[in-house]
Amino acid sequence: MKISSRPLWGMILASGTLLAQQGTLSGPVAGFVFDNSAHSLRPIRGVPGASLVGDPINFGLDAAAVWVAPRQDSAIVVGTDQSLHLFALNGGVPAEISLGGIAGPPERVIFSPSGTSAALMGATETRVLTGLPSAPELAGPIKVPGSISVVGGRNRIALAPSLALSDDGTYALTVAENSVMLLTPQGERRMLMAARSNALVAFAPASHDAAVIDTNAGLTLIRDTAGAAGTQLLAAADDGLAGPVGIAFSPDGKTVYVASALSQSVAAFNLAAASRAAIACNCTPTTLAPMGNAFRLTELTAGPLWLLDANAATPRTVFVPAHVE
Repeated sequence: MKISSRPLWGMILASGTLLAQQGTLSGPVAGFVFDNSAHSLRPIRGVPGASLVGDPINFGLDAAAVWVAPRQDSAIVVGTDQSLHLFALNGGVPAEISLGGIAGPPERVIFSPSGTSAALMGATETRVLTGLPSAPELAGPIKVPGSISVVGGRNRIALAPSLALSDDGTYALTVAENSVMLLTPQGERRMLMAARSNALVAFAPASHDAAVIDTNAGLTLIRDTAGAAGTQLLAAADDGLAGPVGIAFSPDGKTVYVASALSQSVAAFNLAAASRAAIACNCTPTTLAPMGNAFRLTELTAGPLWLLDANAATPRTVFVPAHVE
């Protein structure tokens, strides 16, 4: 997609001036991005198409890793001392929420589509938190299959490449043993459909419906994974779906997005209209991280940060200028 730089930069400069006038914590926040080099979380201030990367969020601790909920209202933080924390985020202002004694750093955190539940993935088990963000509760562990690798002469379980959690925290989906597998904290394991090991899965918000993108089979919708688990092929594998790096539903559950690294685009599937649109990007997507009605497509680097503005009248990709200290 060609982007006119003159009006965009005008909007960015105007946004930056307004933010400066209002103070560093004023104005809208489009989302957040983790700065690996600074071990900090930075807000994306402004709106998609007119935003800037802001100063680090002050959690009162040095952060080793931060995972932000899809609605951008909370974050799970692991400190450099391996402590585990939950923070509410209000316009970039953090307020810690008690985890009620839940401790132990995860290696990865997967939020449910609305952020009401989260899977804390570890080398030996995956813990599920429900009641997020205000009343976190440990629902129990889920045994997620993983591959065994040898590191330093010892066996180590590698984390599953893709995991999705339902909003109620009752079900998880992963890809293992050449299939999409449904898991529960009660130990249930049910194979739903065949899939390659690099397939990606996503739950719809407030639902047990799900979507699967497989480089061999294409994009599949699974209705009621906990029940009949009926499948519907939305699109066969093609160049527009090649090299998928992320899959997600829109907040209203009406659209499925697939980010493709090889096609440098995002495919949008309108489920009600049974239509498909390709949204080009002058970038190579590496992720599809929900940020409210937008999605982050790349990580924070020395170059521009790219977003999918899915809430625009015509969905588009936009960039956030490279952050300069």
